[in-house]
Amino acid sequence: MEIGKKMYQWATDLFPINRSLTGDGNRETLNYIKNVIPELNIYEIPSGTQCFDWNVPKEWNAKEAYIEFQGKRIIDFRNNNLYLVGYSTPTELELSLDELQKHLYSIPEMPEAIPYVTSYYKERWGFCITENQRIKLKEGIYKVKIDSTLENGSMTYGEVLLKGRTEKEIFLSTYVCHPSMANNELSGPVVAMALLEYIKSIPNRRYSYRVIFIPETIGSICYLSKNLEEMKKNIVAGFNLTTIGDDNSYSYLPTRYGDTLADKIAKYVLKDIPHNKYSFLQRGSDERQYCSPGVDLPVATVCRTIYGRYDEYHTSLDNLDFISPEGLQGGFDIIKKAIYILEENRVFLSTILCEPRLGKRGLYPTISGHKIDGSRVLRNFLTYCDGKNDLIDISNLIKVDIEDLKEIISQLQFFNKIYR
Repeated sequence: MEIGKKMYQWATDLFPINRSLTGDGNRETLNYIKNVIPELNIYEIPSGTQCFDWNVPKEWNAKEAYIEFQGKRIIDFRNNNLYLVGYSTPTELELSLDELQKHLYSIPEMPEAIPYVTSYYKERWGFCITENQRIKLKEGIYKVKIDSTLENGSMTYGEVLLKGRTEKEIFLSTYVCHPSMANNELSGPVVAMALLEYIKSIPNRRYSYRVIFIPETIGSICYLSKNLEEMKKNIVAGFNLTTIGDDNSYSYLPTRYGDTLADKIAKYVLKDIPHNKYSFLQRGSDERQYCSPGVDLPVATVCRTIYGRYDEYHTSLDNLDFISPEGLQGGFDIIKKAIYILEENRVFLSTILCEPRLGKRGLYPTISGHKIDGSRVLRNFLTYCDGKNDLIDISNLIKVDIEDLKEIISQLQFFNKIYR
């Protein structure tokens, strides 16, 4: 559980930072990650850069924002950065309650929650408040001030490339673009940080690893526009890391057709764990981009409670109380297991025709008798070493976990060819 506590501390440190698609909050977040993972490279993409059908937006930064009534600040961005609609334009004016209401957002059915609202691609200003705060507003004149900038700058993202024995890659993607929300923002980056520490510890690792920290949607689109050819050539499996830190059930959202190695791994690591499976028609995060036509990367989503399926989603109630060290540990463990299996996975082909003689190799009892059958797992394993089945297939067929097959593989390799 030590890694769970470490991840929770990282999330606690990062929680107050005001992140968005662009801006200094993203840079502060990525610099924090780089202090933990020095291999992180940080890049800037200028505003206006064409990325397929999209363009990098202007850079937004907010210094101060408040609503004042009768000389008292009743809403203050300094108290909670969710109070300010993301990408609000600079504003300073006085207006009536009726006029102010047009710029306020709340959730009537969740009276204590501040909603998360953004306006990335249309210039406007606004504040998010709780419904209980809204109903207490009185008639009169309100002063609004938003000290923000929206101007040409850049979008910031981070990337780690860890080389393995081969150029083939495992891909992990997570996002750094939401303000103070714990599960729908920080769980992904902190689990990715812990996974990077684990990956670096794998001796003589087979695969190379590409891990990116990006703004959701526009970040993945821009990253793909720069790296798609190399990614299509090298990536064999990948996972989108999001909402992976709560204490509730696990979830799996497949690739577009659900037939990639990432899907196979996801189904395997979740097979004995209660979980919810969703359709690709229910997609909502960056798997949309990675699995879109023409891109077609093998990237699935494995998480805890999936985005949009818990009441606290995109509100101030998705706070540090909603995640836990145990929840983060569980999210880390499931992706760690997926990486372990990817590193171990092979297709096996027996080099001996017909059933091999195990006895002369010390792998079969030298005396027969009632219920003496300790070699059955070995023989079952060999039965499916036909060059068609990988380790996951064989494990599923003979109903023995991959971790338990490791010793058998080492015993049998002298008459098995590791096919690929």
